[in-house]
Amino acid sequence: MPVVAVAGGTGGIGRAIVEGILATGKYEVKTLSRRRNPELEALIGVTILATDYHNVGALTQVLEDHNVHTVISALTFSSPEGVPPELQLVLAADASKTTKRYIANNWGVPLTEEYESLMGSMAFKVECLKALKEAKDLTYTSFYNGVFLDYWGMPTVTSFMKPTIMVLDIANAAAAIPGSGNTPIAFTHTSDIAKYVAAVLDLDTWEPGYNISADKVTWNEFLALAERLKEQV
Repeated sequence: MPVVAVAGGTGGIGRAIVEGILATGKYEVKTLSRRRNPELEALIGVTILATDYHNVGALTQVLEDHNVHTVISALTFSSPEGVPPELQLVLAADASKTTKRYIANNWGVPLTEEYESLMGSMAFKVECLKALKEAKDLTYTSFYNGVFLDYWGMPTVTSFMKPTIMVLDIANAAAAIPGSGNTPIAFTHTSDIAKYVAAVLDLDTWEPGYNISADKVTWNEFLALAERLKEQV
C-alpha cells in the first residue's frame, strides 16, 4: 500500500486525518513527530517516526527510509527564530526520491501574500506556499475548510482538537461578535475534513486547492441557534 505520513498526526486536525485515512484501509499511515510515544503509537495503531524538523537532510532520509509517497502537514508549532519547521518539511519532501505529493498546512482560508502584513503569524505559511510552488518534483494542494466546527461540539461530539472558546461561549451564555456578524462563514468538523482528505488521495491529479464546508451561517445566525438550544435545556 502507498505510504502516507502525517506531520503532527498525534493530535488535533492531524489525528483526525490519520483516523480518516486509516478508515479507508487503502494506505499505510505513519505520523511524524518530534519524539516517539510508544503508548500513543499503540493507541492510534500507526508508527510514530521521531523527526528533527530543523534538519532537512535527516528529514529527507526519514521519508526515503520509510518509502513515504505523500506528506500531509498538520504541524501545530512554528519556530520563533530561524527557518520554520514547515518549510524544512517542504524542502525535505521535494528532495526525497520517494515523496511525490504534499498537502500543505493551510487548514482554514486561502492564503495570499497580503496576509503577511495583516497577520504576522501567517507569514511562515505564505513562505511555505512559495516553496511548494518552486518545488521541482512535488505535486501539492491545500484544503480551505473555514472554521473548525469542533469547538462548539465538545465534549458531546468526539474531537482531537484542544478546547478553545471562539466568538461564542455557549456554556457561559456569552458572545463577542466580530464586525456586523452578518457575513456568512464556512464551518467544517475535522472528522469531515479527514474524509475529504482521504478521498483526495485516490485522485490521479490534484487541484491547487479544495474548498469544503459542512455549513455556512453568519455569527448572528449561529448565536440565535445557540440561544434557542439553551432555552430548551
